[in-house]
Amino acid sequence: MQDIEREIRDLTARRDITQAIQDYMRGQDRLDRDLQLRSFHPDADVDCGLLRGGPEAYTDFAQGFLADLVSSQHLLGQIDLSIDLDAGTATGEVYFFAWHRTNENDEPKDLFMAGRYIDEYSCKDGKWAIQRRRELIDWARHDAASDGILNEMPAIHLSGRKGADFSQTRDWASGTSGR
Repeated sequence: MQDIEREIRDLTARRDITQAIQDYMRGQDRLDRDLQLRSFHPDADVDCGLLRGGPEAYTDFAQGFLADLVSSQHLLGQIDLSIDLDAGTATGEVYFFAWHRTNENDEPKDLFMAGRYIDEYSCKDGKWAIQRRRELIDWARHDAASDGILNEMPAIHLSGRKGADFSQTRDWASGTSGR
């Protein structure tokens, strides 16, 4: 029975850590400060190279940077976790890919970045969250945007931010079948 209980605790920890990682990314993309902060313990240390600080300082910095962009999207890749259940700690490496729409001299450009988060997680008061994070950029490129065709297709549902994205409003048009 002990092995089953330990396995359940391990799976629960993995689920909760993965949720913290996903909350971090979704909070960034939707510019949802509370959601992004929920991924950290209040005394966490975050270092992205341009700023090192606690979760509030970092989140405000990151969201301020992203708010100045036209839009952005982050995708998660592999997540490697090593969990010490007895100590209530874990380490991880999280791969990510980011796209940012910029505007230089009224010309839309795309900034692509790929990198990794090197993390330490801890369980405090039953909550697994990020305790320490360092962001490493593996590569980046900044190119002229090539998706102007989207602006010519009004039927396409383009994303929004700051509470205006469909995933946040769920504002289904009346009379739809819910497909």
